[in-house]
Amino acid sequence: MTTAVKATPSRPRRDTGKAALLVAPALAVLAVVIGYPIIRAIFLSFQANRRLDPATGVFTEGGFAGLDNYLYWITNRCMSPSGVVGVCPPGVLATDFWPAVRITLFFTVVTVLLETILGMIMALIMNTPSRGRALIRAAVLIPWAIPTAVTAKLWQFMFAPSGIVNSLLGTSIAWTTDPWAARTAVIIADVWKTAPFMALLILAGLQMIPREVYEAARVDGATKWQQFVRITLPLVRPALMVAVLFRTLDALRMYDLPVIMISGSSNSPTATISQLVVEDMRQGSFNSASALSTLIFLLIFAVAFVMIRFLGADVGRVERTEGKKRRWVGRRQARGAKAQEV
Repeated sequence: MTTAVKATPSRPRRDTGKAALLVAPALAVLAVVIGYPIIRAIFLSFQANRRLDPATGVFTEGGFAGLDNYLYWITNRCMSPSGVVGVCPPGVLATDFWPAVRITLFFTVVTVLLETILGMIMALIMNTPSRGRALIRAAVLIPWAIPTAVTAKLWQFMFAPSGIVNSLLGTSIAWTTDPWAARTAVIIADVWKTAPFMALLILAGLQMIPREVYEAARVDGATKWQQFVRITLPLVRPALMVAVLFRTLDALRMYDLPVIMISGSSNSPTATISQLVVEDMRQGSFNSASALSTLIFLLIFAVAFVMIRFLGADVGRVERTEGKKRRWVGRRQARGAKAQEV
C-alpha cells in the first residue's frame, strides 16, 4: 500500500513570491513617477503645437500631427503662415538642432575620455597605501561635491577677459565669446568637476582586486606596467565600464554648465540639445519640445544599449569577474610556490 506524499512548495519559490510582494510597491511608485512622464511626453510629441490658422487668422489648438514634430527637428521642416511646408528659415529653433547634436557628442566624447584617464590616475593614487590617504580622498571629492551652478560661476570668473586664467597665461583670449575657446572652457570646467566622480567609481573597482594577485605577479617578475596592463585593467574593467556608462549618459544631458558659463542661447557655440528643449518650452511649443525630449531619450537609450551589449558595461559581469579573480589567484599562488621550491 502506498501513501501519497503531499507536495510542498519549494523554499526558493516561496522566497521569490515574498520578494515580488515586497518589491511591488516600489515598482508601482516608479511606474507612476517615471513611466507616466515618459508616456505623456511621447503622447504630446505626436500632437501639433498651437498655431495660427491661415483661414481665420485665429490661433487654434493643434490636433494629431503624426511625425511632424520629429520632422521639424530632424529635417528642419516648417510650415509658413500661408500653410506651405518647406525648409525652416534662419533663426528658427530647428535650424540649431544638428549643430547642437554635434556639440553635445563632441562634449561627451572629449570630457568622458579625459575624465576616464584622470579618474584612473586619481583612483590609483587614492588606492596606494599611505598615511594621508584619507585626506587625499576627501580633497579629491571636493570639486564633485560643489553644486554645478557654483562651479559654472567660479569658472566663468576665472575665464573672464581679465580673469585668473588670462592673467596666468599672459594672454587676452576671449574664453566666453570665441567658439573654440568657449568649448575648451566648458570642457575644462566639466572635467575638473566630474573627474572625481569617475575616480570614486574606479576606486571601488580597484579595492575589489585581491592583493595576492599583485604579490604573485611580483614573484613572477612582472613590472609595474605589466601589472597594470595585465592585472589592473582586466580586473577593474567591469567597474570602469559602468563608470564610463554613467558619465556618458550624464554628459549627453549636459545643460547647466554651458548655459551659466557661456550663454543660454540656442545658437551659442556651446549650445547642447538640452538647451533647445528648454528654449522651445519657453517659446510655448511644448509638443515639439516633447518630440525633442523623446529624441534625446532614444539617443541615450541607444548609447546605453551599445555600451552594455557590446562594450561590456554590464553590472552583472562583476560577479563573474570575481570568480575569475579567485581562479587567477589560485594559479598565481601555485606558480609562486613552484618558483620558491626551485
